[in-house]
Amino acid sequence: MSKKVTLYNTLTQKKEELVPYSENKIKMYVCGPTVYSSAHLGHARAAVTFDVIERFLSHIGYEVTYVRNFTDIDDKIINKANETGVPAQEISEKYIQEYKEDMASIGVKPPTIQPKVTEHVPEIIEMIGRIIDNGHAYQSGGDVFFSVKKFNGYGKLSRRDPDDMMAGTRIDINEKKEDPLDFALWKGAKPGEPFWESPWGNGRPGWHIECSLMSTKYLGESFDIHGGGKDLIFPHHENEIAQSEAATGKPFAKYWIHNGLIQINREKMSKSIGNILNVREAVSMWSKEAIRLFFLSHQYLNPADFSDTTMNEAEAALERLYITLKRANDLKKDGNGEDKQLAASVETFKERWIKTMCDDFNTADALGSLFELTRAINRSLDSVGWTPTLQTALEEINHFGSTLGILEYQPDEYLQGLKLEKTSSGITEEEIQELIKERNSAREEKNWARADGIRDELDEKGIVLEDKAEGTLWRVK
Repeated sequence: MSKKVTLYNTLTQKKEELVPYSENKIKMYVCGPTVYSSAHLGHARAAVTFDVIERFLSHIGYEVTYVRNFTDIDDKIINKANETGVPAQEISEKYIQEYKEDMASIGVKPPTIQPKVTEHVPEIIEMIGRIIDNGHAYQSGGDVFFSVKKFNGYGKLSRRDPDDMMAGTRIDINEKKEDPLDFALWKGAKPGEPFWESPWGNGRPGWHIECSLMSTKYLGESFDIHGGGKDLIFPHHENEIAQSEAATGKPFAKYWIHNGLIQINREKMSKSIGNILNVREAVSMWSKEAIRLFFLSHQYLNPADFSDTTMNEAEAALERLYITLKRANDLKKDGNGEDKQLAASVETFKERWIKTMCDDFNTADALGSLFELTRAINRSLDSVGWTPTLQTALEEINHFGSTLGILEYQPDEYLQGLKLEKTSSGITEEEIQELIKERNSAREEKNWARADGIRDELDEKGIVLEDKAEGTLWRVK
């Protein structure tokens, strides 16, 4: 590839150049949701992060195979089935469909493949058998456990030393285990639970083994990128590495990408605090592109603090972008002049946003370059008007927007929808236009007091006026 991409690899804890196993192809696996409840903002952030990574890698010429799974059999699903009396499969299918709808509502494209655990149980059983045959797992009653201390290199992702680790948080104390650190590959069925037949008795897969099977089935025993939230580094991803390499004898994923977690009003998002915000709730309050803009204004590695303030800021920033695009689109395309300053800004933008995205997918800096270009466009519109360079600028913004999944509406469509939504309980668009006309007449008559009074009146109703060369524009605060 002509573009050199570097990324932070959790496995090595440093930035590395992305060198895929196959020159022009990227194989990427990302852990999907356990489908027992509605998708929340944590799910959304991971989905948007890897959606943009896939879009960008495709934009610069890679052929990307992107796999994201559904965990549709798990303790949490079974517990919900027992609590509600609804079959586990019915619960999982409901939330799979809801997840797909929620991700589409924030502009996340479907991955290449979306496998379910329950569709792969026979193959999971076969993989567990190989791990046992290779001396890395053992049967205990109806369960099968992975023997952590028999795997050389356990802890290399999370930087944990098994000799220093003690049974505690997220490590079950189980008399069936030979060692407290060992984890389940197969769980014997309890009365009333869904089960599959296996050489070790009726049961179901453990949590970690599912991803080892589905990733290697669709991407090969060694593939390029494995991703997920930082909360999955230990134990899930650590265990994936151990059991996968124990089964195949080959390196598992080459690069590990982990997105930072979401905070709500500077607090960790958690059920114990009671501050979980579902995607559907967020979309009912803010536009899908504002939600994406919020996520992308943070480099994916860093935590992101979600609040009314940060979301209103994202909405306002998005509105400014669309207002600039509308100004440009509304001009008659008959100018033949030249704006060297804008031309230089366009070239800087083209170079900078690709460069920043190649540097560990730095969407925050890429967005910074977009706002610099829109400021240059507004200066050009104020002083020069339409030029062929402006058309080039708009085309580059279109490439940028499609790669990040924003600015995909027609400006009139977006702004009209925003105006109607935000003024429905206050002032109508027709009333705003009438007041702008009255203000323009007052200015022509040099009745500055009345002109200022109209501006203040609209400001109190949340309407901001901007006087431009082509006329007075208005936007909602």
